[in-house]
Amino acid sequence: MSELSGKHRAAESEKELTAVSAKKKGFARLRAATVYSVEGLRACFASEEAFRLEIMLAVVLTPLAFWLGDSPAERGLLLVAIVLVLLVELLNSAIEAVVDRIGLEYHALSKKAKDIGSAAVFISLVAFVVLWVAVLL
Repeated sequence: MSELSGKHRAAESEKELTAVSAKKKGFARLRAATVYSVEGLRACFASEEAFRLEIMLAVVLTPLAFWLGDSPAERGLLLVAIVLVLLVELLNSAIEAVVDRIGLEYHALSKKAKDIGSAAVFISLVAFVVLWVAVLL
């Protein structure tokens, strides 16, 4: 019973948080969204080794993109490729967190969701390599 009431309390807290966020308008809403976004970045950085590695690569490759790109368009493509990998990794981490929240026991649909998220990261990495090679050759 206490577990159920704990879940109920958590659900009520979520409803209250959502209600408070929905009431915010203008700059207050933008500020709240920014705070939540930074919290998400911190959480992903703290818990996901792949994201930390990709951030380190982005820190190294971003200046290289400015140095190696011959035109603003080339520099933009190189930077978009870096950001694409980070975005897809964030989404994959969110999918994994939701699947794990539902349950840690094996389920075919959980595996499917995680595998599809992983495939998305893989495709973003392939696109990254293709874009960098195409621009730099």
